[in-house]
Amino acid sequence: MAPTRIADIDWTTWQATDVATLVFVLHDGQALLIRKKRGLGAGKINAPGGRVDPGETVEQCAVREVQEELGVTPTGLSHHGEHRFEFVDGYRLHVHVYSATGCQGEPIETDEAIPLWTPTDAIPYDEMWADDIQWVPILLAGGRFDGRWIFDGDAIVDQALVTL
Repeated sequence: MAPTRIADIDWTTWQATDVATLVFVLHDGQALLIRKKRGLGAGKINAPGGRVDPGETVEQCAVREVQEELGVTPTGLSHHGEHRFEFVDGYRLHVHVYSATGCQGEPIETDEAIPLWTPTDAIPYDEMWADDIQWVPILLAGGRFDGRWIFDGDAIVDQALVTL
């Protein structure tokens, strides 16, 4: 059975099932978010991102995923932190979170995502993953963080979030 407390996990030996990225494109007081159409978190609002491909760096993945999901290329990437997600069903996800100062091109809807330019003071946390309300404001303020999370479906079971 999967652990239900952060303290019960040996994070020194923890291995992710998948490594992924999220990229918050920020421009003129707005964030480029997506309504995810398929996969983990389908129906939710999130930042574009996805799983790292074999032989690809995390930063290369960050750029590629934004290109695939929205048809734009993020510019001015900055790494803000990492999250390690443990799901009680056994799935483990290690996410690297970036911001970008802009993007080349105009966002388009794809089979994966619908683009949403959202004022940064009106982020729709009630339509996002439950952890986002805790760390996205840190990112928007230019801060860094490290998060450890245990989820049961959409619900947070336990957590540890450190501002760096």
